[in-house]
Amino acid sequence: MKSTTLAVATLIAVPAFSPEAAHAASPATTWAVDASHSSAQFRVRHLMVSNVKGELGPVQGVLELHEKDLSKSRVSVKIDARKLDTRDAKRDEHLRSADFLNVEAFPFVTFESTKVLPLANGRLEVTGNLTIRNVTHPVTLNVDPLPTAVKDPWGNTKRGATASATINRKDWGLVWNMALETGGVVVGESVEISLEVELVQQVKPAV
Repeated sequence: MKSTTLAVATLIAVPAFSPEAAHAASPATTWAVDASHSSAQFRVRHLMVSNVKGELGPVQGVLELHEKDLSKSRVSVKIDARKLDTRDAKRDEHLRSADFLNVEAFPFVTFESTKVLPLANGRLEVTGNLTIRNVTHPVTLNVDPLPTAVKDPWGNTKRGATASATINRKDWGLVWNMALETGGVVVGESVEISLEVELVQQVKPAV
């Protein structure tokens, strides 16, 4: 499968030359994932003839965004795989079982960034550690240009993020399969993951 909660310390700008310079510096802003407007979806080949799509479950997370130097930004995501949904109860039960995600023992899929690389066209490459079934491997997310922040009708500052990646499920121990009489297998190894995330800025309490 393809297919991002988190506790991350707040980034603090380091003074360059003086306290005055530190005061003028722009620190990172902290954004929390709005779970009700976010999703982690996956797509995988089925019977070598079609694709099955599904959603992993509620997404939690934190983005620490350093807009003046995006390479200093960090993101941490936690997804509840117990709520996986492919619109087929029997298939969902199988995907949650020990043959695949084994959600009873490993209920969450997590991603912790290790590197953010800004690209010339406004896109980002965010590399980090993806953990599934307690197995961790590096993965690079391709992130669309971040839209400008907006105010919602209730006064919250929000912005969005869209990201994607492709993984080989076998790397994380998701090896179940069955051969077809005509050749090929029931479930493809390559899994496309896509994240649609809405973020709300966290307001620091007044000192």
